[in-house]
Amino acid sequence: MKLTFIGAAEGVTGSSHLLDINGQKILMDCGLYQGRREESIERNRRFLFQPQHIDTLVLSHAHTDHSGNIPNLVKQGFRGNIFCTQATRDLASIMLQDSAFLQEKDAEFITKRHRKKGLPPVEPLYTVEDAQASLEHFISMPYHKTLTISNGVDVTFYDSGHIIGSAVVVLDLHEGSRKIRLAFTGDLGRPHTPILRDPEFPGNVNYLITESTYGNRLHKPKDKAIETLKSVIDGAMNRNGKILIPAFSVGRTQELLYFFFQLREQDNLPDIPIFVDSPLAIDATNVYRLHPECFDAEMRRYMAENDNPLKLPNVVFVRTAEESKRLNDLTSPCIILAGSGMCEGGRIVHHLYNHISNPSTTVLIVGYMAENTLGRKILERQPTVNIFGEAKDVRATVVVMNNFSAHADRNELLAYISQFSTTEMKTIFLVHGEGEAFTSFRDGLMEKGFSRIVVPKRGESFELI
Repeated sequence: MKLTFIGAAEGVTGSSHLLDINGQKILMDCGLYQGRREESIERNRRFLFQPQHIDTLVLSHAHTDHSGNIPNLVKQGFRGNIFCTQATRDLASIMLQDSAFLQEKDAEFITKRHRKKGLPPVEPLYTVEDAQASLEHFISMPYHKTLTISNGVDVTFYDSGHIIGSAVVVLDLHEGSRKIRLAFTGDLGRPHTPILRDPEFPGNVNYLITESTYGNRLHKPKDKAIETLKSVIDGAMNRNGKILIPAFSVGRTQELLYFFFQLREQDNLPDIPIFVDSPLAIDATNVYRLHPECFDAEMRRYMAENDNPLKLPNVVFVRTAEESKRLNDLTSPCIILAGSGMCEGGRIVHHLYNHISNPSTTVLIVGYMAENTLGRKILERQPTVNIFGEAKDVRATVVVMNNFSAHADRNELLAYISQFSTTEMKTIFLVHGEGEAFTSFRDGLMEKGFSRIVVPKRGESFELI
Protein backbone atom coordinates (compact mmCIF):
# COMPACT_ATOMS: atom_id res chain seq x y z
CA MET A 1 0.00 0.00 0.00
CA LYS A 2 1.28 3.43 -0.92
CA LEU A 3 -0.08 6.91 -0.16
CA THR A 4 0.93 9.86 -2.37
CA PHE A 5 0.04 13.47 -1.62
CA ILE A 6 -1.10 15.31 -4.74
CA GLY A 7 -2.63 18.55 -3.43
CA ALA A 8 -3.10 20.61 -0.25
CA ALA A 9 0.38 19.43 0.77
CA GLU A 10 2.11 22.43 2.36
CA GLY A 11 -0.87 24.49 1.21
CA VAL A 12 -4.63 24.85 1.71
CA THR A 13 -6.16 24.39 -1.74
CA GLY A 14 -6.35 21.68 -4.39
CA SER A 15 -6.93 18.85 -1.90
CA SER A 16 -6.09 15.45 -3.41
CA HIS A 17 -4.43 12.27 -2.11
CA LEU A 18 -3.73 9.03 -3.96
CA LEU A 19 -3.83 5.52 -2.52
CA ASP A 20 -2.28 2.53 -4.34
CA ILE A 21 -3.60 -0.84 -3.14
CA ASN A 22 -4.04 -4.26 -4.77
CA GLY A 23 -3.10 -2.81 -8.14
CA GLN A 24 -5.87 -0.22 -7.82
CA LYS A 25 -5.58 3.57 -7.57
CA ILE A 26 -8.01 5.31 -5.19
CA LEU A 27 -8.10 9.11 -5.27
CA MET A 28 -9.33 11.03 -2.22
CA ASP A 29 -10.71 14.41 -3.32
CA CYS A 30 -9.89 16.27 -6.52
CA GLY A 31 -9.96 19.98 -5.71
CA LEU A 32 -9.05 23.13 -7.56
CA TYR A 33 -5.78 24.81 -6.68
CA GLN A 34 -6.19 28.54 -6.04
CA GLY A 35 -3.39 31.08 -5.94
CA ARG A 36 -1.36 33.02 -8.51
CA ARG A 37 -3.28 32.86 -11.77
CA GLU A 38 -0.63 31.34 -14.03
CA GLU A 39 0.46 28.81 -11.41
CA SER A 40 -3.17 27.85 -10.74
CA ILE A 41 -3.90 27.29 -14.41
CA GLU A 42 -0.83 25.10 -14.86
CA ARG A 43 -1.35 23.05 -11.71
CA ASN A 44 -5.05 22.47 -12.32
CA ARG A 45 -4.55 21.41 -15.93
CA ARG A 46 -1.67 19.01 -15.28
CA PHE A 47 -2.21 16.16 -12.81
CA LEU A 48 0.68 14.31 -11.15
CA PHE A 49 -0.88 11.09 -12.42
CA GLN A 50 -2.69 9.79 -15.50
CA PRO A 51 -6.44 10.39 -14.95
CA GLN A 52 -7.35 7.31 -17.00
CA HIS A 53 -5.38 5.15 -14.55
CA ILE A 54 -7.46 6.24 -11.52
CA ASP A 55 -9.98 3.51 -10.65
CA THR A 56 -12.11 5.18 -7.98
CA LEU A 57 -12.55 8.59 -6.36
CA VAL A 58 -13.79 9.20 -2.81
CA LEU A 59 -15.04 12.75 -2.15
CA SER A 60 -15.08 14.20 1.37
CA HIS A 61 -17.31 17.20 0.55
CA ALA A 62 -18.42 19.55 -2.19
CA HIS A 63 -16.29 22.66 -1.58
CA THR A 64 -14.42 23.70 -4.72
CA ASP A 65 -10.96 23.20 -3.23
CA HIS A 66 -11.90 19.55 -2.69
CA SER A 67 -14.18 18.78 -5.66
CA GLY A 68 -13.64 21.50 -8.25
CA ASN A 69 -11.25 19.67 -10.57
CA ILE A 70 -13.42 16.57 -10.99
CA PRO A 71 -14.80 17.65 -14.40
CA ASN A 72 -11.25 18.09 -15.65
CA LEU A 73 -10.35 14.64 -14.28
CA VAL A 74 -13.22 13.10 -16.25
CA LYS A 75 -12.40 15.23 -19.29
CA GLN A 76 -8.89 13.77 -19.27
CA GLY A 77 -9.96 10.15 -19.09
CA PHE A 78 -11.22 9.13 -15.62
CA ARG A 79 -14.00 6.54 -16.00
CA GLY A 80 -14.48 5.21 -12.45
CA ASN A 81 -17.07 5.79 -9.73
CA ILE A 82 -17.12 8.79 -7.40
CA PHE A 83 -18.37 7.95 -3.90
CA CYS A 84 -19.73 10.61 -1.53
CA THR A 85 -22.62 11.33 0.82
CA GLN A 86 -26.08 12.12 -0.48
CA ALA A 87 -25.93 15.83 0.37
CA THR A 88 -22.48 16.12 -1.23
CA ARG A 89 -23.86 14.63 -4.46
CA ASP A 90 -26.67 17.20 -4.54
CA LEU A 91 -24.33 20.10 -3.80
CA ALA A 92 -21.70 18.92 -6.28
CA SER A 93 -24.35 18.82 -8.97
CA ILE A 94 -24.93 22.56 -8.73
CA MET A 95 -21.42 23.58 -7.67
CA LEU A 96 -19.51 21.91 -10.50
CA GLN A 97 -21.85 23.30 -13.12
CA ASP A 98 -21.59 26.74 -11.54
CA SER A 99 -17.79 26.50 -11.45
CA ALA A 100 -17.75 25.59 -15.13
CA PHE A 101 -20.12 28.44 -16.01
CA LEU A 102 -17.96 30.96 -14.15
CA GLN A 103 -14.81 29.64 -15.82
CA GLU A 104 -16.43 29.99 -19.22
CA LYS A 105 -17.53 33.56 -18.46
CA ASP A 106 -14.17 34.56 -16.97
CA ALA A 107 -12.41 33.11 -20.01
CA GLU A 108 -14.70 35.14 -22.28
CA PHE A 109 -14.03 38.30 -20.27
CA ILE A 110 -10.24 37.88 -20.29
CA THR A 111 -10.27 36.89 -23.97
CA LYS A 112 -11.96 40.20 -24.79
CA ARG A 113 -9.23 42.08 -22.93
CA HIS A 114 -6.55 39.97 -24.63
CA ARG A 115 -8.05 40.67 -28.03
CA LYS A 116 -7.59 44.40 -27.49
CA LYS A 117 -3.94 43.78 -26.65
CA GLY A 118 -3.33 41.37 -29.50
CA LEU A 119 -2.96 38.41 -27.12
CA PRO A 120 -4.28 34.88 -27.76
CA PRO A 121 -7.69 33.76 -26.40
CA VAL A 122 -8.07 32.01 -23.04
CA GLU A 123 -9.70 28.59 -22.75
CA PRO A 124 -11.66 27.56 -19.62
CA LEU A 125 -10.33 24.65 -17.60
CA TYR A 126 -13.57 22.82 -18.35
CA THR A 127 -17.03 23.59 -19.66
CA VAL A 128 -20.57 23.15 -18.33
CA GLU A 129 -20.86 20.13 -20.60
CA ASP A 130 -17.75 18.63 -18.97
CA ALA A 131 -19.23 19.24 -15.51
CA GLN A 132 -22.49 17.58 -16.47
CA ALA A 133 -20.63 14.56 -17.85
CA SER A 134 -18.75 14.16 -14.56
CA LEU A 135 -22.01 13.88 -12.59
CA GLU A 136 -22.75 10.55 -14.28
CA HIS A 137 -19.93 9.03 -12.22
CA PHE A 138 -21.33 9.93 -8.77
CA ILE A 139 -22.66 7.28 -6.38
CA SER A 140 -24.10 8.61 -3.12
CA MET A 141 -24.42 6.77 0.18
CA PRO A 142 -25.60 7.68 3.69
CA TYR A 143 -23.46 8.26 6.75
CA HIS A 144 -22.44 5.19 8.79
CA LYS A 145 -23.08 2.63 6.02
CA THR A 146 -20.04 0.64 4.85
CA LEU A 147 -19.62 -0.12 1.15
CA THR A 148 -16.93 -2.08 -0.72
CA ILE A 149 -15.70 0.29 -3.43
CA SER A 150 -12.70 -1.65 -4.75
CA ASN A 151 -10.77 -4.86 -4.22
CA GLY A 152 -9.80 -4.79 -0.53
CA VAL A 153 -11.23 -1.30 0.11
CA ASP A 154 -14.32 -0.54 2.22
CA VAL A 155 -15.49 3.04 2.81
CA THR A 156 -17.60 4.53 5.61
CA PHE A 157 -18.58 8.20 5.98
CA TYR A 158 -18.93 10.04 9.30
CA ASP A 159 -20.22 13.60 9.65
CA SER A 160 -17.34 16.09 9.82
CA GLY A 161 -19.58 19.06 10.72
CA HIS A 162 -18.03 21.37 8.10
CA ILE A 163 -20.85 21.85 5.56
CA ILE A 164 -23.90 19.71 4.86
CA GLY A 165 -22.76 16.36 3.55
CA SER A 166 -19.14 16.81 4.61
CA ALA A 167 -17.52 13.62 5.81
CA VAL A 168 -14.63 12.13 7.68
CA VAL A 169 -13.73 9.33 5.28
CA VAL A 170 -12.67 5.98 6.76
CA LEU A 171 -11.09 3.38 4.49
CA ASP A 172 -10.68 -0.19 5.75
CA LEU A 173 -7.86 -1.64 3.66
CA HIS A 174 -7.05 -5.31 3.05
CA GLU A 175 -3.99 -6.38 1.08
CA GLY A 176 -2.75 -9.92 1.52
CA SER A 177 -2.57 -10.55 5.25
CA ARG A 178 -2.44 -6.85 6.09
CA LYS A 179 -5.41 -4.93 7.46
CA ILE A 180 -5.08 -1.19 7.87
CA ARG A 181 -7.58 1.50 8.83
CA LEU A 182 -7.02 4.91 7.25
CA ALA A 183 -9.06 8.06 7.99
CA PHE A 184 -9.15 11.36 6.11
CA THR A 185 -10.83 14.30 7.86
CA GLY A 186 -11.48 16.34 4.73
CA ASP A 187 -12.25 19.69 6.37
CA LEU A 188 -13.13 19.30 10.03
CA GLY A 189 -15.85 21.55 11.38
CA ARG A 190 -16.27 23.17 14.79
CA PRO A 191 -18.37 21.80 17.63
CA HIS A 192 -21.55 23.76 18.38
CA THR A 193 -21.65 25.29 14.90
CA PRO A 194 -25.09 26.67 13.97
CA ILE A 195 -27.17 24.52 11.60
CA LEU A 196 -24.82 21.50 11.56
CA ARG A 197 -24.18 18.53 13.80
CA ASP A 198 -20.88 18.28 15.67
CA PRO A 199 -17.98 16.36 14.05
CA GLU A 200 -18.27 12.62 14.67
CA PHE A 201 -15.49 10.40 15.94
CA PRO A 202 -15.07 7.39 13.60
CA GLY A 203 -13.24 5.09 15.99
CA ASN A 204 -9.54 4.28 16.13
CA VAL A 205 -7.41 4.16 12.99
CA ASN A 206 -3.82 3.34 12.06
CA TYR A 207 -3.21 6.31 9.76
CA LEU A 208 -4.84 9.73 9.75
CA ILE A 209 -4.74 12.47 7.13
CA THR A 210 -5.95 15.63 8.82
CA GLU A 211 -6.43 19.22 7.83
CA SER A 212 -4.37 21.81 9.74
CA THR A 213 -5.79 25.10 8.47
CA TYR A 214 -5.90 26.76 11.88
CA GLY A 215 -3.33 24.57 13.61
CA ASN A 216 -1.71 27.62 15.22
CA ARG A 217 -4.74 29.84 15.87
CA LEU A 218 -7.81 30.07 18.04
CA HIS A 219 -11.17 31.35 16.86
CA LYS A 220 -13.30 33.84 18.70
CA PRO A 221 -16.40 32.27 20.26
CA LYS A 222 -19.34 31.97 17.88
CA ASP A 223 -21.66 33.50 20.45
CA LYS A 224 -19.82 36.82 19.90
CA ALA A 225 -20.43 36.73 16.15
CA ILE A 226 -23.89 38.28 16.27
CA GLU A 227 -22.67 41.16 18.42
CA THR A 228 -19.76 41.87 16.06
CA LEU A 229 -21.97 41.55 12.98
CA LYS A 230 -24.39 44.09 14.42
CA SER A 231 -21.49 46.49 15.03
CA VAL A 232 -20.27 46.14 11.43
CA ILE A 233 -23.75 46.83 10.07
CA ASP A 234 -24.17 49.90 12.29
CA GLY A 235 -20.79 51.27 11.17
CA ALA A 236 -21.63 50.84 7.50
CA MET A 237 -24.99 52.53 7.93
CA ASN A 238 -23.32 55.47 9.64
CA ARG A 239 -21.00 55.79 6.61
CA ASN A 240 -23.97 55.32 4.26
CA GLY A 241 -22.01 52.58 2.51
CA LYS A 242 -22.23 49.03 1.26
CA ILE A 243 -20.98 45.93 3.04
CA LEU A 244 -19.34 43.48 0.65
CA ILE A 245 -18.99 39.96 2.02
CA PRO A 246 -16.94 37.44 -0.01
CA ALA A 247 -18.58 34.21 1.08
CA PHE A 248 -18.47 30.61 -0.03
CA SER A 249 -21.84 29.94 -1.61
CA VAL A 250 -22.17 26.70 0.32
CA GLY A 251 -21.84 26.81 4.09
CA ARG A 252 -20.73 30.33 4.85
CA THR A 253 -23.60 32.09 3.05
CA GLN A 254 -26.20 29.94 4.80
CA GLU A 255 -24.55 30.47 8.18
CA LEU A 256 -24.58 34.24 7.68
CA LEU A 257 -28.26 34.11 6.73
CA TYR A 258 -28.87 32.13 9.91
CA PHE A 259 -27.14 34.83 11.98
CA PHE A 260 -29.16 37.56 10.24
CA PHE A 261 -32.26 35.55 11.19
CA GLN A 262 -31.14 35.48 14.82
CA LEU A 263 -30.49 39.24 14.77
CA ARG A 264 -34.01 39.74 13.48
CA GLU A 265 -35.40 37.46 16.20
CA GLN A 266 -33.66 39.73 18.73
CA ASP A 267 -34.99 42.89 17.04
CA ASN A 268 -31.38 43.89 16.34
CA LEU A 269 -31.36 43.73 12.55
CA PRO A 270 -31.59 47.23 11.04
CA ASP A 271 -33.82 47.89 8.06
CA ILE A 272 -31.16 47.13 5.46
CA PRO A 273 -31.53 45.03 2.31
CA ILE A 274 -29.39 41.90 2.10
CA PHE A 275 -28.56 40.74 -1.42
CA VAL A 276 -27.42 37.17 -1.95
CA ASP A 277 -25.72 37.76 -5.28
CA SER A 278 -24.98 34.19 -6.28
CA PRO A 279 -27.12 31.75 -8.26
CA LEU A 280 -25.10 28.96 -6.66
CA ALA A 281 -25.88 30.20 -3.14
CA ILE A 282 -29.57 30.37 -4.03
CA ASP A 283 -29.57 26.80 -5.28
CA ALA A 284 -27.45 25.60 -2.34
CA THR A 285 -29.84 27.19 0.15
CA ASN A 286 -32.64 25.20 -1.46
CA VAL A 287 -30.58 22.01 -1.21
CA TYR A 288 -30.25 22.57 2.55
CA ARG A 289 -33.98 21.90 2.99
CA LEU A 290 -33.55 18.47 1.41
CA HIS A 291 -31.08 17.21 4.02
CA PRO A 292 -32.35 17.51 7.59
CA GLU A 293 -30.13 14.53 8.46
CA CYS A 294 -27.25 17.03 8.53
CA PHE A 295 -28.94 19.53 10.91
CA ASP A 296 -28.47 19.89 14.64
CA ALA A 297 -31.49 19.87 16.97
CA GLU A 298 -31.82 23.67 17.07
CA MET A 299 -31.93 24.02 13.28
CA ARG A 300 -34.51 21.24 13.00
CA ARG A 301 -36.64 23.09 15.54
CA TYR A 302 -36.29 26.39 13.67
CA MET A 303 -37.24 24.67 10.42
CA ALA A 304 -40.36 23.25 12.07
CA GLU A 305 -41.40 26.57 13.60
CA ASN A 306 -40.37 29.07 10.92
CA ASP A 307 -40.62 27.11 7.67
CA ASN A 308 -37.19 28.38 6.53
CA PRO A 309 -35.03 30.63 8.72
CA LEU A 310 -32.62 31.11 5.80
CA LYS A 311 -35.15 33.21 3.88
CA LEU A 312 -35.91 36.56 5.52
CA PRO A 313 -38.22 39.34 4.27
CA ASN A 314 -35.28 41.71 3.66
CA VAL A 315 -33.19 39.09 1.82
CA VAL A 316 -33.17 39.45 -1.96
CA PHE A 317 -31.81 36.57 -4.03
CA VAL A 318 -30.02 37.90 -7.13
CA ARG A 319 -29.81 35.41 -9.96
CA THR A 320 -29.14 37.26 -13.23
CA ALA A 321 -26.03 39.21 -14.23
CA GLU A 322 -28.20 42.22 -15.06
CA GLU A 323 -29.64 42.27 -11.53
CA SER A 324 -26.13 41.98 -10.13
CA LYS A 325 -24.89 44.94 -12.18
CA ARG A 326 -27.79 47.09 -10.95
CA LEU A 327 -26.49 46.71 -7.39
CA ASN A 328 -23.64 49.04 -8.39
CA ASP A 329 -26.16 51.86 -8.80
CA LEU A 330 -27.57 51.61 -5.28
CA THR A 331 -26.70 54.66 -3.19
CA SER A 332 -28.18 53.58 0.15
CA PRO A 333 -26.61 51.10 2.59
CA CYS A 334 -26.97 47.42 1.77
CA ILE A 335 -25.26 44.08 2.35
CA ILE A 336 -24.02 42.06 -0.63
CA LEU A 337 -22.98 38.43 -0.14
CA ALA A 338 -21.29 37.09 -3.25
CA GLY A 339 -18.85 34.35 -4.26
CA SER A 340 -16.19 33.30 -4.51
CA GLY A 341 -15.05 33.06 -0.92
CA MET A 342 -11.39 33.84 -1.68
CA CYS A 343 -12.23 36.56 -4.25
CA GLU A 344 -10.61 34.60 -7.07
CA GLY A 345 -13.65 34.62 -9.33
CA GLY A 346 -17.38 35.17 -9.47
CA ARG A 347 -19.44 38.26 -8.80
CA ILE A 348 -17.61 39.44 -5.69
CA VAL A 349 -14.64 40.38 -7.87
CA HIS A 350 -16.82 42.73 -9.92
CA HIS A 351 -18.23 44.33 -6.76
CA LEU A 352 -14.74 44.80 -5.36
CA TYR A 353 -13.62 46.30 -8.68
CA ASN A 354 -16.39 48.90 -8.44
CA HIS A 355 -16.34 49.68 -4.71
CA ILE A 356 -13.04 48.84 -3.02
CA SER A 357 -11.69 52.35 -3.58
CA ASN A 358 -14.74 53.94 -1.94
CA PRO A 359 -14.10 54.91 1.72
CA SER A 360 -17.76 54.34 2.60
CA THR A 361 -17.50 50.65 1.61
CA THR A 362 -16.89 47.89 4.16
CA VAL A 363 -15.31 44.60 3.08
CA LEU A 364 -16.18 41.97 5.67
CA ILE A 365 -13.83 38.95 5.60
CA VAL A 366 -15.53 35.93 7.18
CA GLY A 367 -13.40 33.03 5.97
CA TYR A 368 -9.92 31.74 5.27
CA MET A 369 -8.02 33.40 2.45
CA ALA A 370 -5.29 31.30 0.87
CA GLU A 371 -1.86 32.73 0.15
CA ASN A 372 -1.59 34.83 -3.04
CA THR A 373 -5.37 35.12 -3.51
CA LEU A 374 -7.04 38.51 -3.93
CA GLY A 375 -8.87 37.86 -0.68
CA ARG A 376 -5.59 37.40 1.23
CA LYS A 377 -4.22 40.66 -0.17
CA ILE A 378 -7.33 42.52 0.97
CA LEU A 379 -7.22 40.77 4.36
CA GLU A 380 -3.61 41.94 4.73
CA ARG A 381 -4.84 45.45 3.91
CA GLN A 382 -2.39 45.92 1.08
CA PRO A 383 -2.76 49.53 -0.12
CA THR A 384 -3.23 48.51 -3.77
CA VAL A 385 -4.61 45.32 -5.29
CA ASN A 386 -4.83 44.13 -8.88
CA ILE A 387 -8.37 43.40 -10.11
CA PHE A 388 -8.94 42.40 -13.75
CA GLY A 389 -5.45 43.60 -14.58
CA GLU A 390 -6.05 47.07 -13.12
CA ALA A 391 -4.49 48.50 -9.95
CA LYS A 392 -7.11 49.52 -7.39
CA ASP A 393 -6.42 51.55 -4.25
CA VAL A 394 -7.95 49.90 -1.17
CA ARG A 395 -9.79 52.72 0.59
CA ALA A 396 -12.62 50.58 1.92
CA THR A 397 -12.78 49.61 5.58
CA VAL A 398 -11.63 45.98 5.92
CA VAL A 399 -13.06 44.00 8.83
CA VAL A 400 -11.92 40.45 9.59
CA MET A 401 -14.16 38.14 11.63
CA ASN A 402 -12.80 34.74 12.64
CA ASN A 403 -16.02 33.81 14.45
CA PHE A 404 -17.51 32.35 11.29
CA SER A 405 -14.79 29.88 10.39
CA ALA A 406 -16.15 26.46 9.42
CA HIS A 407 -12.73 24.95 10.22
CA ALA A 408 -11.83 23.72 13.68
CA ASP A 409 -9.21 25.85 15.41
CA ARG A 410 -6.06 24.56 17.12
CA ASN A 411 -7.71 23.51 20.38
CA GLU A 412 -10.70 22.00 18.59
CA LEU A 413 -8.45 20.00 16.26
CA LEU A 414 -6.36 18.75 19.19
CA ALA A 415 -9.47 17.80 21.16
CA TYR A 416 -10.86 15.85 18.21
CA ILE A 417 -7.65 13.97 17.39
CA SER A 418 -6.99 13.23 21.07
CA GLN A 419 -9.89 10.79 20.87
CA PHE A 420 -7.74 8.45 18.76
CA SER A 421 -5.57 5.84 20.47
CA THR A 422 -1.91 6.86 20.54
CA THR A 423 -0.84 3.21 20.53
CA GLU A 424 -2.89 2.21 17.47
CA MET A 425 -2.01 5.36 15.49
CA LYS A 426 1.09 4.77 13.37
CA THR A 427 1.30 8.08 11.52
CA ILE A 428 -0.61 11.36 11.34
CA PHE A 429 -0.20 13.29 8.07
CA LEU A 430 -0.80 17.03 8.28
CA VAL A 431 -2.23 18.63 5.13
CA HIS A 432 -4.39 21.64 4.23
CA GLY A 433 -2.31 24.16 6.18
CA GLU A 434 0.53 26.64 5.85
CA GLY A 435 3.86 27.33 7.58
CA GLU A 436 3.51 27.93 11.28
CA ALA A 437 0.15 26.12 11.38
CA PHE A 438 1.96 22.85 10.71
CA THR A 439 4.72 23.44 13.25
CA SER A 440 2.43 24.53 16.06
CA PHE A 441 -0.09 21.77 15.43
CA ARG A 442 2.62 19.09 15.18
CA ASP A 443 4.04 20.20 18.54
CA GLY A 444 0.58 20.05 20.08
CA LEU A 445 -0.02 16.53 18.81
CA MET A 446 3.31 15.34 20.14
CA GLU A 447 2.38 16.74 23.55
CA LYS A 448 -0.77 14.62 23.34
CA GLY A 449 1.38 11.51 22.94
CA PHE A 450 1.34 10.92 19.17
CA SER A 451 4.82 9.89 18.10
CA ARG A 452 4.97 10.13 14.29
CA ILE A 453 3.61 13.26 12.67
CA VAL A 454 4.53 14.01 9.06
CA VAL A 455 4.07 17.12 6.91
CA PRO A 456 4.24 15.65 3.38
CA LYS A 457 5.42 17.55 0.34
CA ARG A 458 3.50 17.64 -2.91
CA GLY A 459 4.20 14.42 -4.82
CA GLU A 460 5.76 12.67 -1.81
CA SER A 461 4.82 9.02 -1.25
CA PHE A 462 4.71 6.84 1.89
CA GLU A 463 4.36 3.10 2.39
CA LEU A 464 1.55 2.00 4.72
CA ILE A 465 2.77 -0.95 6.77
